[in-house]
Amino acid sequence: VQEEKIFAGKVLRLHVCTMEGAEWLEEVPEDTTVEKLKERCLKHCVPGSLEDPKTVTHHKLIHATSEKVLTDTKTVLEENIQDRDVLLLIKKRAPPPLPKMAEVSAEEKRKQEQKAPDKDAILKATANLPSRNVDRTVAHHNMRDFQTELRKILVSLIEVAQKLLALNPDAVELFKKANAMLDEDEEDRVDEIALRQLTEMGFPESRAVKALRLNHMSVTQAMEWLIEHADDPTVDAPLPGQTPSEATAEAGASSAEATAGPSSEAGGEEAKDELTEIFKKIRRKREFRPDPRAVIALMEMGFDEKEVVDALRVNNNQQNAACEWLLGDRKPSPEDLDKGIDTNSPLFQAILENPVVQLGLTNPKTLLAFEDMLENPLNSTQWMNDPETGPVMLQISRIFQTLNRT
Repeated sequence: VQEEKIFAGKVLRLHVCTMEGAEWLEEVPEDTTVEKLKERCLKHCVPGSLEDPKTVTHHKLIHATSEKVLTDTKTVLEENIQDRDVLLLIKKRAPPPLPKMAEVSAEEKRKQEQKAPDKDAILKATANLPSRNVDRTVAHHNMRDFQTELRKILVSLIEVAQKLLALNPDAVELFKKANAMLDEDEEDRVDEIALRQLTEMGFPESRAVKALRLNHMSVTQAMEWLIEHADDPTVDAPLPGQTPSEATAEAGASSAEATAGPSSEAGGEEAKDELTEIFKKIRRKREFRPDPRAVIALMEMGFDEKEVVDALRVNNNQQNAACEWLLGDRKPSPEDLDKGIDTNSPLFQAILENPVVQLGLTNPKTLLAFEDMLENPLNSTQWMNDPETGPVMLQISRIFQTLNRT
C-alpha cells in the first residue's frame, strides 16, 4: 500500500456548476487547495484552457450555500467545504479599460467647470457691486409687522364670521355645544393627581394650585417652590394678570343668560341677543393669559404689572421680546392689536373671495379657532392640523404670502 494513500485526507464529492449550464462531480481530498480544484474544474469544462496561465486567475469558485468566494491559497478543509456541497465556477469580470488621455482631460475640464467658486473668485466677481448691510432690527421689525397684519386679518374675519353665523337658525345651539367643549378644555384645570400629591404632603390646596401653575404641573418643581416661599407674605396672592374669581362670576352670569330660551313673542331678537352673549362668553374664555413666570421676572426688573402684561400680550408671551418692547418704542401698542384690516384692501378682498375661506366662515369651529389664535398665537399649530380649520388657515396664509411678494 502506498504511503500517500494511507495518510491521505478524506475524499469529498463536490457538485460543480458553470454559468453555461455544465454540471459534474469532482472527487478531491480535503487537503486540496482551491487553486488546484479550480484547475481540475477548468480542465473538465474548458479543455486546453490551462495553456494560458491567466485562465486560472480569471475564474473563481463560489460556495453556493454561503455565497462565499473561495480563496485560492486555502484548502478545501480550511474553507469548511463539506461532502456533496455545490460550487459555482464563474469567470471574473474583466476590469474596465483605462481611460485615454483625451478622455481624462475632458473629464477634468468638466469637473473644473462644475466646481463652485472659491472665496477669491467671489470677491473678484463682486468687487464692483455696491455694498449693502442688512439691518437686523429692520428684519425683526418686518417679522413683527407680519404678525400684526395677520392679527388684523383675524380680527376682521371674526366680525364677518359672526355676521354669517347669526343668519344660521341653528347658530345658538351650535355655539352652546361649542361652549360646552370649551368648558371641558379650560386651561385653568389643574392635574388632580399632582394636586393630591402636594396636599397629602400638607400644603394648602390653593397654594398647591398656584405652585403647579407656576411650574407647568411639575410636582417636584412645585414642591421646591412651596418650600422656598413658605415664609413669603405674598405666597397666597393671586397670580399676576389673572383674576379667577371675576372670570368665574362673569362665566356664571353669561351661562345663566345663555340658558334662557327665546320667547315666542320676540324670538328672533332674543335669539340674536343670546348669540351675542355667547360670542362675549367665548371671547372672555379666550382672554390673554400671561405667563406667570415671565410676569414675575419682568416685574422684578422694575416694570409695572399692567405694562408687563401688555408687553407679553403684544409679544405672544415671549419674555425676551417683551423686555425689548418695554425698553424700546413699544410698537405696536396693545390698542393696535384690536384693530382689524382695511376691509376694502386687495388682501382682505382676496381672502373673502376664496371658496375654502367662504365655506369655513360658516363653521362655528372656525370662529372658535380665530378667537383662540387671536389671544393665544402659540395655538396656531393645533388649528393648522385640524381637518376642519386647517384648510382655511392654509388658504389665508397662502393668499397673504402671495400678495406680499408682489
